[in-house]
Amino acid sequence: MIKITYQKLVLYAFSILATPLCIGQEIIENSQKEVVSPNGDFRFLVYQRDLGEGKKQLHYSLTFKEKEIILESELGVLIENQLFESALSVPEDTTELWSQNLDLIGQSTDSRKATWTPVYGERSEIVDHYNELTLHFQKFGNQQGSLEEGHAGTSYDKRQQYEMDLIIRAYDEGLAFCYSFPESKNGLFLHIAGEQTSFTFPEETYAYYELWAQGPYERKPLKDWEGESERPLTLSLKNGLTVALTEARLVDFARTKFRLSDHKPATLETSLYNQVDVITPFRSPWRVIMAADSPGQLIENNDLILNLNTENKIEDTSWIKPGKVFRSGLTTEAVMEAVDFAVSRNLQYVHLDAGWYGPEMKVSSDASTVDPTIGLNLPQVISYGESKGIGLIVYVNQRALAQQLDEILPLYQEWGLKGIKFGFVHIGSDKWTSWMHEAIRKAADHQLMVNVHDEYRPTGFSRTYPNLMTQEGIRGNEEMPDADHNTILPFTRYLAGAADYTICYFSNRIKTSHAHQLALAAIYYSPLQYLYWYDKPEFYKGEAELAFFDKIKTVWDDTQVLHGQIGEYITVARCSKQEWFIGSITNTEPREITYDLDFLDQDKSYIAHIYIDDPSMDSRTQVRSLRYTVTAADQLSFDLEASGGAAVYISPATDSSEVKKLPKGHL
Repeated sequence: MIKITYQKLVLYAFSILATPLCIGQEIIENSQKEVVSPNGDFRFLVYQRDLGEGKKQLHYSLTFKEKEIILESELGVLIENQLFESALSVPEDTTELWSQNLDLIGQSTDSRKATWTPVYGERSEIVDHYNELTLHFQKFGNQQGSLEEGHAGTSYDKRQQYEMDLIIRAYDEGLAFCYSFPESKNGLFLHIAGEQTSFTFPEETYAYYELWAQGPYERKPLKDWEGESERPLTLSLKNGLTVALTEARLVDFARTKFRLSDHKPATLETSLYNQVDVITPFRSPWRVIMAADSPGQLIENNDLILNLNTENKIEDTSWIKPGKVFRSGLTTEAVMEAVDFAVSRNLQYVHLDAGWYGPEMKVSSDASTVDPTIGLNLPQVISYGESKGIGLIVYVNQRALAQQLDEILPLYQEWGLKGIKFGFVHIGSDKWTSWMHEAIRKAADHQLMVNVHDEYRPTGFSRTYPNLMTQEGIRGNEEMPDADHNTILPFTRYLAGAADYTICYFSNRIKTSHAHQLALAAIYYSPLQYLYWYDKPEFYKGEAELAFFDKIKTVWDDTQVLHGQIGEYITVARCSKQEWFIGSITNTEPREITYDLDFLDQDKSYIAHIYIDDPSMDSRTQVRSLRYTVTAADQLSFDLEASGGAAVYISPATDSSEVKKLPKGHL
């Protein structure tokens, strides 16, 4: 009989967990390394301190334009090695062996300067420019024991080698690092129990705290938090900088949130959703730090998240078509009316939401068939949509996806559906994270676009599989947030990527003006942009301002944040070919805003179609439509109503003889 013995060995990669920094802990000679961004703005200093008794702790600090962002903070991964040895007696006192730190044995550097063209995005071209430093760490461990009777040999003496790399990339847009475990000769199994990665900020730093992905925001100091905060986590520093912490390339690991340290002031620690088992080679997700002089620059720099992901894996992307989406009722008549409305309003897709295949929460509901009680002829409406140039997208709860994924994907492709909205997805654990991204890959194999709903937040996977068009992970119009919340979102959630906010218009439950909702279509990025959420075709009564929704695109050649302050106001200008779409919103306070049109071509004349709230209008939406000729030398100035907004569509002037010139002053 073979005897199985188990020994749990604790390995602190790089460090001893939660070791306090004591006076006299000197920096180890030759351990200091620096990584600088190509433009010199970001400087990342990494080094080890001697903790005594042969123990070491890895630290780092970060500055932006010589201003402190991250003060001395810890780096490291907590690993519990679980060794199962057949007929091997492992020494009892082995914990000390593994509590010693890895030794720095070398380094390598790299740099890259390239541009790439995304399938779609907020910009038609993305610059990928960084300097990279990889630090190579190593340790050895002796295991000695005796083999039991009946096995060859009488003794066991094995010297195991453990390796870990710290990879650091400095971009002009921010700094990223990850932990990498090279392939081991013996297929090393790692049980990752957590990270020591921390972020110590200067005093008087405030964070835009959010407890869950569809939750409200609170501006809080770095103390007295209840629970953990979502990512991206945006922070305002006393020195005037705005910083964001997030992660990239999360595809097979546990989700991270941020918690306050219980032993070091003004310090955030990474908190993994669960412990993770991996086999080398393995690389953790990127830990990302962005910083900018103004909060709007973070939005303009959010391609950093895409750059940290693997290149596009889909060879033929011709079937991936961004567009605007209208949600339909679930009868044949309702869907056909929705298709007609989509055609009339220049929308590209109609969406069938929960219930088309039965109660979504029931195991017995079959997502390969239509519920016979609702009066929906799915083949008929798919065919009708195709005849009108309108594609159909269907909602499927993860309960059905987990049971039927490999069955329904080829079936939906055969039916002619264009996409799936994943509903009530599990998020957080490495298991469901891996499942989610594998499901998106499988959907690509069947030419189906994906919209992931509920708590899932992107980390750049849409670069690798661009059929991942959008996702929720946002407190949008299903919760009807107020204008304060809406002016926080661009600087927080939207740093991670596209979001399905479900923009409304006619619903009497919105807590903003109608022009505010119009402007959101330009401010909020989503390649599949759901418009008229909770609305029906019959609600439309010829409102002229809806020409803005008709004209607006969902992907862009250029994006510029003209101005903005978190939780107060924002103006975003987006370009598609020669057309510009500009959205301005304010919070629950009225506001005067002014911006230049100097992003227009200097030698051209344009026509600006302006839609702004006007309480004096005798109409149910109280939105006034204006039209003026403008040039790059002009300014637009608005008096925004509380919770209001202004939407502007600018196109090259072909015949402006009957259009008035822009007047001076506020509109």
